[in-house]
Amino acid sequence: MRILLTHSPEARALYYGDRALAGLRKVGDVKLHEGVAPLEGDALIAAAADCDLIVSYRQSPGPAAVFERLPKLIAFLRCAIDIRNVDVPAASKAGVLVTQASAGFVTAVAEQVFGFLVDLSRGITRSTIDYRAGRVPEAQMGRELKGSTLGVIGYGAIGREVARIAKALGMRVLIHDPYKKVKQATLDKLLAQSDYVVPLAVATAETENLINEKTLRTMKRGAYLINVSRGNLVDEGALEAALASGHLAGCAMDVGRAPDQMPTPRLAARPDVIATPHTAGLTLPAIEHQSMETVAQAAAIAKGRAPKGAVNARHWTRKARLRK
Repeated sequence: MRILLTHSPEARALYYGDRALAGLRKVGDVKLHEGVAPLEGDALIAAAADCDLIVSYRQSPGPAAVFERLPKLIAFLRCAIDIRNVDVPAASKAGVLVTQASAGFVTAVAEQVFGFLVDLSRGITRSTIDYRAGRVPEAQMGRELKGSTLGVIGYGAIGREVARIAKALGMRVLIHDPYKKVKQATLDKLLAQSDYVVPLAVATAETENLINEKTLRTMKRGAYLINVSRGNLVDEGALEAALASGHLAGCAMDVGRAPDQMPTPRLAARPDVIATPHTAGLTLPAIEHQSMETVAQAAAIAKGRAPKGAVNARHWTRKARLRK
């Protein structure tokens, strides 16, 4: 079995790792992408022409053409939970299996949320920047997390972990998720009463610009917004206006609407914003969880089995080619 790993050398080192690569090589002959630019479009199709499996980095989309123009391809494995840029109906029509990894980054992302909360509340980044510039920072009153109210929008795995940690720190937690059976607040109540709002909803057409001019206006004056989910959840123009007016005290973001879901540089450069480059889930345990899952998936596929994480197993007609 020949396997294409689409990660660039930098992405391979950070997001796949030597242990997973060694495991993948036990399953089949691994072809590596050695270019700097993301492998996509015609370049991806050309690189995968002789491959049975593609193990895909998040910046290598799976449009219909990939499945239509690669007759040898048996499966497309995404080394991430997000498969929004994979055309699953086209893959199913072509008989190609699509898989996704499970969320191994819950602890990493939840911990970063609290790193952001402390930084926003105590001015750590602001003071550090001043000292590095040769200035003595102005002393400003900080906030304690204990006794403050945290609003969590979306009560999935990360939302539950964030709520658990917040309660352990003595915070009051408000939750809003219309799809979960949990004691919760209305969205308006959560926004109006929370000192910190963390949107953790799944990015869908329904949640596009969930944080917008209206919802930002509903937030209490002096509150903070923390986005570690997806840039799609936030109307960035409305956010910038809320920051500029002083209605929001600040914002922290690990994601945005720049390429690869990075924070938008214009927003990230503001003095009332702290930002990281889409790295909230970048810890060794988190990365190995997902990369090692693709190894297990590839091994199962080589044996003709639909693995855990398969999203269209009943349409996997190219499975028959494994017997040839």
